[in-house]
Amino acid sequence: MNIRTRRVAVYGLLIALAFVFGYIERILPIYLGAPGVKLGLANLVTILSLYVLGLWPAVWISLARILLSGFAFGGMSSILFSLAGAALSLLVMWICRRFSLFDMVGVSILGGVFHNIGQFLMAAYVVKTFGVFSYLPVLLFAGTAAGAAIGLLGGLVLKRIGNVIKNL
Repeated sequence: MNIRTRRVAVYGLLIALAFVFGYIERILPIYLGAPGVKLGLANLVTILSLYVLGLWPAVWISLARILLSGFAFGGMSSILFSLAGAALSLLVMWICRRFSLFDMVGVSILGGVFHNIGQFLMAAYVVKTFGVFSYLPVLLFAGTAAGAAIGLLGGLVLKRIGNVIKNL
């Protein structure tokens, strides 16, 4: 099996895993203290992709997951908001990873926080008001907690299977 075939297979597996994680979060009604707050299990795949495969694979995997999930479970607005959050989140996580500013937990926390900021920037653009930012402190706290949980879990997974993914 050549390298390109292996790469396609790994990307496909990671996209499928992120899609399933997103679906699980959608069907399990877990209330985390405020409307719109989720753990972000699919982001586990994103941060692992970023650490093991690099920026562009993480971008393509995240983009494919957002489009698949949006068309399957949401709609154009969910795709738009997810893309805004993911773009800002991935950019910040990549910068922090590239320059070794934080460990995986810190990178993931910033990813969670900036994902929420990206979504709020899109919401402010869509509704033409910055009034939506009044709810931001709640989601920043939630993004910090969720990012810490995903970062801790990502660190554990990376220790266990990071080399397996990289060598596929």
